[in-house]
Amino acid sequence: MYNLKVKKLNDDAIIPNFAHKGDAGMDLYSIEEVVIPPGETKLIKTGICIELPTMTEAQVRPRSGLALKHSVTVLNTPGTIDEGYRGELKIILINHGKNDFKVEKAYENCSNDSKTYL
Repeated sequence: MYNLKVKKLNDDAIIPNFAHKGDAGMDLYSIEEVVIPPGETKLIKTGICIELPTMTEAQVRPRSGLALKHSVTVLNTPGTIDEGYRGELKIILINHGKNDFKVEKAYENCSNDSKTYL
């Protein structure tokens, strides 16, 4: 495993972390409250940027509980973050449910899984 270089772009940003030993991905967090009405899509800001090692990509994947409990998922699953991208990580969430879904500040939206590619 390598050390992921992370830069906070916002004071409220939370550095990604593994919730449990052996987790495949690190949790990503929202820096703002956002309400996603049924059938709508919203862009969620994380307030961080990352620097990936050469020949790697990061993938943003939805949390299974988010989909099961609220019918909310990452629209472009998996969301690919290329090695050279240095902008803020943002998450595209869609609400397939029947009720508004509120993304709370510091809410765990999804996980970030880095992979080496050839």
